[in-house]
Amino acid sequence: MRHTKIALAALALAVLAGCGGNGASPGGNTQKIKYASQISFGDSLSDVGSYAVGTVQKLGGGKFNINGDNSASNPALTGKNWTELMAAQLGLGAPCPAQTGLDGDASKGFAVPVLNHAGCYGYAQGGARVSNPVGGGNKATGSALGALTVPVTVQIQNHLAAVGGKFKGDEMVFVMIGGNDVLGLLSGLQAAAAKAGTDAGAAAFAASLVPQLAAGASNVPAAMQAIGVAMAAESARAGHTDDSVVGAAVTAAAGQPGNAAVGTQAVYGPMVLKAKAAGEAAGVKAGTDYAALHGPELVAPMAATGRELVALVKNQLLAKGANYVVVNNVPDVATSPAGRAKSTATQQLIVAMVNAINGELASGLAGEAKVLLVDVYAVSHDQAVNPEPYGLKNVVDMACDLNPAKNPLVSSLGCNGGNLVAGDVSHYAFADDVHPTPFNYLLLARYVAEKMVVKGWL
Repeated sequence: MRHTKIALAALALAVLAGCGGNGASPGGNTQKIKYASQISFGDSLSDVGSYAVGTVQKLGGGKFNINGDNSASNPALTGKNWTELMAAQLGLGAPCPAQTGLDGDASKGFAVPVLNHAGCYGYAQGGARVSNPVGGGNKATGSALGALTVPVTVQIQNHLAAVGGKFKGDEMVFVMIGGNDVLGLLSGLQAAAAKAGTDAGAAAFAASLVPQLAAGASNVPAAMQAIGVAMAAESARAGHTDDSVVGAAVTAAAGQPGNAAVGTQAVYGPMVLKAKAAGEAAGVKAGTDYAALHGPELVAPMAATGRELVALVKNQLLAKGANYVVVNNVPDVATSPAGRAKSTATQQLIVAMVNAINGELASGLAGEAKVLLVDVYAVSHDQAVNPEPYGLKNVVDMACDLNPAKNPLVSSLGCNGGNLVAGDVSHYAFADDVHPTPFNYLLLARYVAEKMVVKGWL
């Protein structure tokens, strides 16, 4: 198995050596097919600078990578993603973003007019999903960035509108999308689970604290009612805090006949601690139970997203004249730093969600001669568990220092040679918690190139 991996890596390296691209493959072999242009649809993994404007640009960012050409310090730190490397291999010019701009907080430099660039076919945008227009970083999520997150359905429409409604047939079309659909659904589940936990925790806290505070009163039932009313009123007040709710409860309790002593911190303090422990335990259980119950419900929507993407490829690409379409499936998100930070149960859910969309791609695109489906999931998973043959030195940590003082965007979008973690990060797998480093993008480009060679397209 090890020898097979090394052989494949060697083949891919030979195919993409140097990534200079002059219309011929290394070794003097003429490129089998001459492509007139490269078109890419997708998300941050293929974005060549949609948001490299305003403050993002001033911070030295713009792509979801380690930005900038830092190859003088280390040859691996090219700042290029896989689509840029593929364009060079195909003998084409560097891809440029079809659309640039931001729709965010103007006071932070995140409100930049949206511009469409004629002749630029890099439609992929960070945060984009298959058809949902609200992706990560979009202002509808509460993000100050205001990422455009134009979905792939619209990206394709925009291209067809720009070229007269059909492909000429000599374009190389890349499609890589779906990761944000996984993350978006997962984020919604986690928000709902957090609310369930908060609600259950608050109820358990009150259920524990109220009878404790009322226990010394002459009329316990009346005291419990008074304390409960006081807590509810304070909880409903805008600007309330946990401490102010406790204060209202203690004041109400101490005002009950025979219960003045409970107003001293030495008496009510231990009661509050006991109630907090009860609330925290109940909250954790409720949140965990909610996620366990509703998590499996996310698998079906991901399968539906896969079917939707298959239909797009067939009806909006192939049926409109595209002859060479490379579709990369969704990588192993569960082994990214973001995935590794989740519980085992959540990681298993992520795998099920990714398998659902990838399974639909595999079955739906089977037999399509004009489509090359690249199993990025398989290679990314193998890299995570067996990194050495790929030249990866670290597949767990992030190369970018995401401390807001060094990286105000707290993302690889704002990562560059000046805000990396200490040490040699050139062969790290991840720039931030989900996005690759330039070296890992190179590995992806090599893998795609290898599959194109086998297909006879390169």
